[in-house]
Amino acid sequence: MSAANTIVKMTDARLEKFQRLSREAQDIEAEDARRIGEVGYLSSTMVQVTLPYREPKGNPPAWGRTNGRCSLTIQPGHYIDQQEIKDARGRTRYKQVPISIGYPYGSVPRLLLAWVGREVTRRREREIVLGRTLTEFMTDLGISYVSGGKRGSLSIVKEQTRRLFSATIALVDNPDTVDWSTEGFKLADSLNVWWDAQAPTQGGLFDSKVVLSERFFQEMLRSPVPLDMRALRALRASPFALDVYCWLTYRSFSVTRRTEVPWEALQTQFGTETQNERKFRSLFRRALKDVQVVYPQALFDADSSSAFVLLPGTRTSVRSAAKE
Repeated sequence: MSAANTIVKMTDARLEKFQRLSREAQDIEAEDARRIGEVGYLSSTMVQVTLPYREPKGNPPAWGRTNGRCSLTIQPGHYIDQQEIKDARGRTRYKQVPISIGYPYGSVPRLLLAWVGREVTRRREREIVLGRTLTEFMTDLGISYVSGGKRGSLSIVKEQTRRLFSATIALVDNPDTVDWSTEGFKLADSLNVWWDAQAPTQGGLFDSKVVLSERFFQEMLRSPVPLDMRALRALRASPFALDVYCWLTYRSFSVTRRTEVPWEALQTQFGTETQNERKFRSLFRRALKDVQVVYPQALFDADSSSAFVLLPGTRTSVRSAAKE
């Protein structure tokens, strides 16, 4: 393919994305999120320190991110596998080997956490039914494209759900009061998934459900940030854009005057793989273009090379319940 054809193809793809976001924005503008039950929630700490965008290289024993006084440390869940080995005499021995389930990363865990926040806020219960079928659950998350195979969306949703609820995390928003040796907690006490990726439209004998840990349940209730699930679905192709949207609507609650946030600080917080600040600014501005389509109430100035500027007058992405 020639360079000219490549540019045309990229331009068409961007135009198609903009048109899709615009259609989503019209729906968001037409109906209030609270009225139609489309408000998801994330804890304020998890808005400020987020999950990995990609699978951490080398599967390290722990992974983390910091933002000022907030920090997140995450450890993947493990299971024990019995492996057959031969000793020096050729005799068969069995060794118990811990196998990592892997880190939750990308868009799916972010959508899932907001969805869980919605269910927790609605029901005030730790036990949450995920859906009778896998496709039913995916539709609720906004993942409508169904494909099979190891790398298909069906398998990815099921795998990322397993990774998320098997993980142990430590969320810290005030390091002066934390006992670091006991802060980690699992997201779920139990996860029972009866979905079959080979038959995604068929229900199992039992409902797939998760029982959240008490610590995570309380974290979700303690300081939830309301988010429009329709905006999250619209931005699902980019976990980075999802994080930018969540952060902007979180900051909208406290911006009363012009506030400068150094690009260096944002780069540390969002933790993209690029070490080049100029490239980070470019990535951030590109994400802002998508976010602004579905969240036009966000007021900011991203033109400066020294700082991103939050402007007063920004409205929250989700209308306050007190204003209904």
